[in-house]
Amino acid sequence: MSQLIDSFQRKVDYLRLSVTDRCDFRCVYCMSEDPTFLPKSHVLSLEELSWIAQAFTELGVKKIRLTGGEPLVRSDCDQLVKLLRKLPQLEELSMTTNGSRLSKLAQPLFDNGLSRLNISLDTLNSDVFAQLTRNGKLERVIAGIDAAIAAGFRNIKINAVILRGRNDHEVLDLVEFCRQRQLDIAFIEEMPIGLMDDRHRHRHCSSDEVRNIIETRYPLIASSKRTGGPSRYVKMADSTIRIGFISPHSNDFCHECNRVRVTVEGQLLLCLGNENAIDLKSIVRQFPADIERLKQAITDGMQYKPQSHHFNLNAAPQILRFMNATGG
Repeated sequence: MSQLIDSFQRKVDYLRLSVTDRCDFRCVYCMSEDPTFLPKSHVLSLEELSWIAQAFTELGVKKIRLTGGEPLVRSDCDQLVKLLRKLPQLEELSMTTNGSRLSKLAQPLFDNGLSRLNISLDTLNSDVFAQLTRNGKLERVIAGIDAAIAAGFRNIKINAVILRGRNDHEVLDLVEFCRQRQLDIAFIEEMPIGLMDDRHRHRHCSSDEVRNIIETRYPLIASSKRTGGPSRYVKMADSTIRIGFISPHSNDFCHECNRVRVTVEGQLLLCLGNENAIDLKSIVRQFPADIERLKQAITDGMQYKPQSHHFNLNAAPQILRFMNATGG
């Protein structure tokens, strides 16, 4: 069977596929306050997204995560889930969402075959939530989380970006929220991507700092759990949930990177912290029935996947695209 192997002998079997650059939030670490979104003609269609996903699965990709922006602002996202679930080689289809639309969409997503959800939740304080998202409603997200649980989703994971002086005092509250609902949680170091008015280097909060906060209440023990993603997991003696740490600054995971991203413009990004990209949209649109040509472009692109990213908190961001345009 075909496999994607980069020049450092890492096997790529995980694709993060962005379905939109649009979002109903304006999170301070993700986009500008007044973003400019892509015109519709620049965005991959449902069929084009499905075609690219098929090519990747025929090359050995077993796991696809749908991202954005916020994927659920795209009205045909549930139909994309149904299409992708038919790919015979695909073992897991998941989604990262802000949760604001799950009250309505959790059940149809589950019924259409979505395997798992990662839901972003950085704070349990309504005022702080409104500040971090610039316009989000905390109660809608919590209702969405509960709707996802009721719909039948298991192994839901909460993603929390912790910023010093903004929400670092809520680390234990977020852990308690997840313990009560039997949800895993991953604490994520902020990534220096994009030019953001609200970005200040001193707000960086490392994974070690977050872990130290948690251990003031709960001793943490190692966990063997791996999800094929970048989280390093630990657990607590009196709970079945897992706590993950994603540490692009303090403990990078590049040596075992198994993932690439495709933006909603059809750019194959070989590394989150690098500008190298392969234009898949031009191939899909110029040769719409030629999946072998598309697969060859993807395979050839693996030679450009760098050995590691180089984030530097003491320098200006080198990656000028925002996270909503990159895909989470």
